[in-house]
Amino acid sequence: MTELILSGPAGRIEARYNQSEIEGSPIALILHGHPRAAGSMQDRVAVMLHKLYVERGFSTLRFNFRGVGKSQGSFDNGTGELADAASMLDWLQGINPNAKFTWIAGYSFGAYIALQLLMRRPEIDAFIAVATPCNHYDLAFLAPCPSSGMMYYGTNDLVSPPLDVERSVSKIRTQKGELVEWEEIAGADHFFKDQLGVLRDKSSDYIDRTMALPRKPVPVGRR
Repeated sequence: MTELILSGPAGRIEARYNQSEIEGSPIALILHGHPRAAGSMQDRVAVMLHKLYVERGFSTLRFNFRGVGKSQGSFDNGTGELADAASMLDWLQGINPNAKFTWIAGYSFGAYIALQLLMRRPEIDAFIAVATPCNHYDLAFLAPCPSSGMMYYGTNDLVSPPLDVERSVSKIRTQKGELVEWEEIAGADHFFKDQLGVLRDKSSDYIDRTMALPRKPVPVGRR
C-alpha cells in the first residue's frame, strides 16, 4: 500500500492506494464516515472494504475528506466532500485509463456522498453503500439510479434506523437493466462492532456475483 498526498479542490488530500498488477484491472474508490463524528479513511469499515477490493485485483483508493488527518480544508456539509470524491475518482481513472469496471463504496456519510457521485458520473458501474444515514439525508436525488448496487444496514443501528433505510431504498427507481438491492445484517449497530466479518462476507459475495455478470454495452460518451 502506498501513502499519497494528492491535489484536491481544497488543497492537499491524504490517501492510501494499492495499484493492481493486472492490466486493465477494475478500480474502486472508498469513502469514509462523517468527519464530524471522527470518521476517517482509517474507519474499520473503510479499511475492510479497501482490503476486499485489493484482494480481488482492483486498483483501490481511499482518502481523507477535507479537514481530516493531513487533508487540507474544512468540513463543507457534503458539497466540498463531493468535490473531493470527484477529484479522487479523476485521479484514479487517470492512472488506470484502461480500467474495465469502476466501483464506488461508502460507509455512513461516505455512502451518501458515493450515491451522489454516481448520479454525476455515468462511468461508475456498481456500488456498495453501508449504513447510509437515510434519516439525515433524502435519497430522492436517485431518480432514477443509474447503476446497480447493494445497500447494507444493521438491525441495531440507532444512527440510521433500519425502518428509515428500508423506507428510503424501497422508493428508489433505477434505469433499465440496473438493480439496487438492500440487505439487513442481524445484530449489527452503525459501526458493525461485532458484525464486521459478516459485512465483509456479504460484500465479498456481492462483488464476486456482480463481476461474474456479462458486461453491458458501454453507452456513447461514457469514459
